[in-house]
Amino acid sequence: MTDLGNFGGDGAGGGLAAEGLRGGGAAFGGHAGFREAEGAAGPAPCLVEKPRHVCALGAQHTVLAIRGAVPIVHAGPGCSSKLSACLNDGAGIQGGGWAGGANVPSTNFTENEVVFGGEAKLRQTVEGTLKVMAGELFVILTGCVPDIVGDDAAGVAREFRAQGHPVASAETGGFKGTNYHGHELALEAIIRDLIPDSRPATRKGLVNVFSGVPFQNPFWRGDLRVLKGLLESLGLRPNILYGQDSLGFAAWKRLPEAEFSLVVTPWADLKAAALVEERWGVPVLHLPEAPIGACQTTKFLRGLGGAAGVSARKLNKVIAFEEERFYDYMVGAAEYLTETRNSVPYRFLVIADSAMAMSLCGFSVNEMGFTPGTVVVTDEPPEGARAKILDFFRGLDGAAVEPVFEPDGGKAAALVENDAAGDPGVMIFASSWERSLAERTDSILLRASLPVYDRLILSKSYLGYQGGLEIMEDLHAMILAKSP
Repeated sequence: MTDLGNFGGDGAGGGLAAEGLRGGGAAFGGHAGFREAEGAAGPAPCLVEKPRHVCALGAQHTVLAIRGAVPIVHAGPGCSSKLSACLNDGAGIQGGGWAGGANVPSTNFTENEVVFGGEAKLRQTVEGTLKVMAGELFVILTGCVPDIVGDDAAGVAREFRAQGHPVASAETGGFKGTNYHGHELALEAIIRDLIPDSRPATRKGLVNVFSGVPFQNPFWRGDLRVLKGLLESLGLRPNILYGQDSLGFAAWKRLPEAEFSLVVTPWADLKAAALVEERWGVPVLHLPEAPIGACQTTKFLRGLGGAAGVSARKLNKVIAFEEERFYDYMVGAAEYLTETRNSVPYRFLVIADSAMAMSLCGFSVNEMGFTPGTVVVTDEPPEGARAKILDFFRGLDGAAVEPVFEPDGGKAAALVENDAAGDPGVMIFASSWERSLAERTDSILLRASLPVYDRLILSKSYLGYQGGLEIMEDLHAMILAKSP
């Protein structure tokens, strides 16, 4: 993978090499998994479980995030619907869309297919889907049992591609890892199966945007809108791969035409971007911090502009305009922010995946001047990426922190509660799981990571200059609501 530069900043860790993905974890236990047990008493109530990701078959939602794409699930009854409950309801109550929710085609693999094989049923399901679903591309995703018994889903997909149908396949049995791994498998399948090897002419200024795992990030729609705007402000042409600002399958077909691929996560999507480079020679720019607020966004724009060859004059003009606007709003709040009577907490705690944890910590320390306490990273980054992630946290200006890598949701919550209990009234950036924890410790909770089942998220984003202002508004609205 060609590294166009380490733009992580002092200790921020950019330019990570692509790593093989790994990880474990089971899927959420259905919609009921998003509720605490009733009737528990005392400071530490009994919890059923606190999952913060799903199994590899969660790749279903990566496919659903692509405009015009249809997942075809080759798995047992209930697998798809449980994933929908977790990654739709649990991602800010987002709906399933035209091909999601109850509309996802599934073979409903049963004991009969275990004994006699499920390829015939899969073939029949694909045929029916092609007749009734108006999709631009279709991706077969296999569950645990079909992977164990050895159904040749890839062979079935090849049969339909030979007939001219855009059908890809990925083996996403849940036992293979989390939906982070399933996401990478789905991207690999689309790139491998549906995009021709021929290298078209490079389009000047075209940038592939790899932005992480849709729905696992509840703010993915709004974040893509912000990233698109940031690239366009520099005169670049963002190739958005998901959501309403994307060209759908046409965007994926344009992957080989880009000047470079931009990866805006600490480690997710590096494997897919490296595959695009391997096949078509498109270099990779890795900016691991999704920017929140002026400090991070300015650093992001300078890294992006430098790699893209944007003139210093244009770059400085864009940054000067945005920073003047951002800090003018900040000055408007200066009296409130500097008065002691507003009871603003000075410490914050975090439970989130590595991408969100880095963004939130960078903004909270550099822009708001807060001090980090316990920071729990939940997404199990590969070992090769952890060192760079640690460098970022250890390099926070005057507020170094040693994050804990803990995928177990219950243990993550316990670590944060122990810290919050000793210092009541802190700010907590976490999920809806931490609602009662925040109440017990008299803390402020901003729901910023999966699951978010008690907050509606439509186009919300905390990225960019404007996102920094919005996160401050949301935090201080809760702080002021608690003030006497």
